[in-house]
Amino acid sequence: MSSRVLVTIAAAFIAIASFIVPGAAVAQSWVTDSVCPEDAHSVFHACALEAAKNFDPPRGADGRPDLNGIWRRRAAAHESLEEHFETLDDNDAPSIIVDPPDGIVPVQPWAEAQRRYNRPAYVHHNAICRLDGVPLTMYMTGTLQFMQNADHFLVQGEEAHAFRVIPLDGRPHIGDDVQLWNGDSVGHWEGNTLVIDTANQNARAWLDQRGRFFTDEAHVVERFTLIDADTIHYQATLDDPNVYTQPFTIAIAYRRSTVQNYELLEEACYENNELARQMFINVGYEIYPGITGDEARRLKAAWELEEAERK
Repeated sequence: MSSRVLVTIAAAFIAIASFIVPGAAVAQSWVTDSVCPEDAHSVFHACALEAAKNFDPPRGADGRPDLNGIWRRRAAAHESLEEHFETLDDNDAPSIIVDPPDGIVPVQPWAEAQRRYNRPAYVHHNAICRLDGVPLTMYMTGTLQFMQNADHFLVQGEEAHAFRVIPLDGRPHIGDDVQLWNGDSVGHWEGNTLVIDTANQNARAWLDQRGRFFTDEAHVVERFTLIDADTIHYQATLDDPNVYTQPFTIAIAYRRSTVQNYELLEEACYENNELARQMFINVGYEIYPGITGDEARRLKAAWELEEAERK
């Protein structure tokens, strides 16, 4: 067995352990009694849209819906956005894409070719403890804590220091000259839904372990809506015309944890973990550099020219 395969298998076991060990005692610790109990994402999404119309959520001191709590995501989408089958490293799971309704990522042909190149060429950013970007942060880790007041919404996760502090005070984006791993997020309320708008990501993270990517010009809009006291309907729409033929929307359920006084256990992982980084480099992987909008347009033009010459 090659050293590259051994490293990949070892990394898979490390990744699996990071999910299993902290939450092993609470593997089934989420509320199952819900107005929309089905976790199949398209079914849940359709139910949640209707349920939200009739639910008056619990509210905080500022009168806004109270999203505070420990929440468990009901998806294995970090492995693949689309429907996928069980492998040595992956659970089987349905697609979390609800628009387009066929559940298929509406990727441009050149970008699908790039994705196929990415997967064997580059180490997944999470394997070397880099941040996951948006929206992957919201479905990479198994358990999240939400905290809010009138001015900010805080997201804390168990993995790779995945925290987000989102202002709700009406401020604009900081500008295109600053790019961050999790981008620049600003939030506001639309009725009972918290809407978070994210731009200015550095695009060095993928959307899943299949190498799906986006550019630094991507725009992401997330929507958090309580549909009953213990269930949040989460949606995220990603718009990046450099890579995709149209904006697409994912949707998953967050179920409230039933464990009293639960505390997040942060994974023992630090950014750019040098040992893991060097291990992957030694067997031929490279560190994914990210991609700008300009680079994507050049790659697309080159791919289309090559395709035309083949015909």
